[in-house]
Amino acid sequence: MRGRGWDRPDVVVVSGDAYVDHPSFGTAVVARWLERLGLKVCVLCQPRWDSCEAFREFGEPRLFFAVSAGAMDSIVSNLTGNGRLRSEDAFSPGGDPFFPPDAKGGRLRRRPDRATIVYAGRAKEAFPGARVILGGVEASLRRFVHYDYQQQKLRASVLPDSKANLLMFGMGERTYSEIVARLREGRDLSGIDGTVERFSPKEYEARKASGAFPNLVELPSWEAISRDKAEFLRAELAVDRSSRAPGLRETLAQMQQGQWVVQHPASEPLSPEELDEVAELPYMRKPHPSSGDVPAFRMIETSVTAVRGCPGNCAFCAITRHQGPRIVSRTEESVLREVERIASAPGFSGTISDVGGPTANLYGADCPRSATCRRHFCLEPDVCPSLDHGGGRRFLRLLERIAANPKVKHLFVSSGLRMELLLRQPELLRKLLLDHTPGRLKIAPEHQDPGILALMRKRSSALLPKFLETARELARRAGRRAEFTPYVISAHPGATIESAERAARAMRDCGLVVEQLQDFTPTPGTLSTAVWYSGLDPETFKPIPVPKGETARRAERETWLRIAGRPASRGPARGAEPGRPPRNDGRRRR
Repeated sequence: MRGRGWDRPDVVVVSGDAYVDHPSFGTAVVARWLERLGLKVCVLCQPRWDSCEAFREFGEPRLFFAVSAGAMDSIVSNLTGNGRLRSEDAFSPGGDPFFPPDAKGGRLRRRPDRATIVYAGRAKEAFPGARVILGGVEASLRRFVHYDYQQQKLRASVLPDSKANLLMFGMGERTYSEIVARLREGRDLSGIDGTVERFSPKEYEARKASGAFPNLVELPSWEAISRDKAEFLRAELAVDRSSRAPGLRETLAQMQQGQWVVQHPASEPLSPEELDEVAELPYMRKPHPSSGDVPAFRMIETSVTAVRGCPGNCAFCAITRHQGPRIVSRTEESVLREVERIASAPGFSGTISDVGGPTANLYGADCPRSATCRRHFCLEPDVCPSLDHGGGRRFLRLLERIAANPKVKHLFVSSGLRMELLLRQPELLRKLLLDHTPGRLKIAPEHQDPGILALMRKRSSALLPKFLETARELARRAGRRAEFTPYVISAHPGATIESAERAARAMRDCGLVVEQLQDFTPTPGTLSTAVWYSGLDPETFKPIPVPKGETARRAERETWLRIAGRPASRGPARGAEPGRPPRNDGRRRR
């Protein structure tokens, strides 16, 4: 700041992550975007939060503090799905989740629980008159009444809990641009797309009467939800519908703790050219020197984000609620320029580790009804006829053009892939299997019991065997063997030991070995969490079983591994042929 002649910054961006100046990290995108808007921006990463001193480091920002918990919800970062403290944090220097010991030998976690609330409070304590705006994944998914699995209870929106001035949800470039423009003009920040405000009952009623809240939907209140768990599920279904169909331009409101929390319609997604601009801001593509080695950076150092948004609407996933359902793909030329920058950097190994996004094979997909669609179930129960995925040809052409770069020796796609789309994209599937898979192709059937798949909003159990048969045949014709790593969620709402046995046998009979097994975690902002908390089917509102205790969750996990896990051996499982289980040599399974 002194070197640039700044007396104080315009904005201080606060983050729970170490700073990595790379377009895959939200803090870097926000900071570089605000810089592009002509602002003086300082970034305060992982500040000590046991006092407000760290928040005074740059002085009081002229416009606002932009507060985020980081790339993940802080509870998910700090705790496992079964509530145990994590010993590593991929977004902290050296993976160490603790600050160095103080003079007394005490250790403080770098990221506090519910970091958004803690950071906002410390910023207000440091500068009582400062404006604080919340953003990022944690704020976005905790913008209404939500379930906190660490405290095992419902919590109010982080906006009133933090006493912040405003909350931003979703991807923030357009919203930040509007906020900055209004502040420069001396206007208030009310009614901005992509934001959440809080009002007193009197002010809410006055604005409601004036027509300030178009297409208003009032969600069940905190009091109603506290009396009846089914009301929480109804509220989440309403938020889910509105998130899936931003074209409805709904305003959502919820009374909680004596205040109205009001969400304005989502901001419009960026155009491909605007997304290009965001991706090509002057990132240094490395961690800040004060951060040292950041494990999360090693994972994505040579990756390229080519697509944003996801219309998949899986019940256990929050991507649609945060990024939106509309697909935005960068132009090929922009992606190729980024690959060239990566490949020309000192120390480049020749490998591009990933090209994709939430769903890689949706790159280039489009829908003429996307802006006005009221459902946005593009992949369920079948691929929507309005979704133009072009047979995956645009993504295939992009991969071919990247691979033609003489500096690129290996090109992999590690992002998610939707099997039902790949069945309609045979040329792309063949190319991925033969040239762009690092070892095994990772697939995400999640489960194989029809009832659980329906609760997950996933395709029927017939999809997996059909996909495997097609992929194996494509590989066989090329003289290759197709290998797969399935990702499975255990202990999802509705699951029982019997459903786990059926699903595990079905995967074993498909020739799959279950290694990537994850217990369902009731994180904020997903429909599955509302089902988990309420214990009700979201379609019928009838009770369903929910494996909540550690004993039940462990029993289901062990059932999966006993039936479909890998036999204890030195090498990979053999005999994984269609319709036959992997060969078992009689030794104990893990």
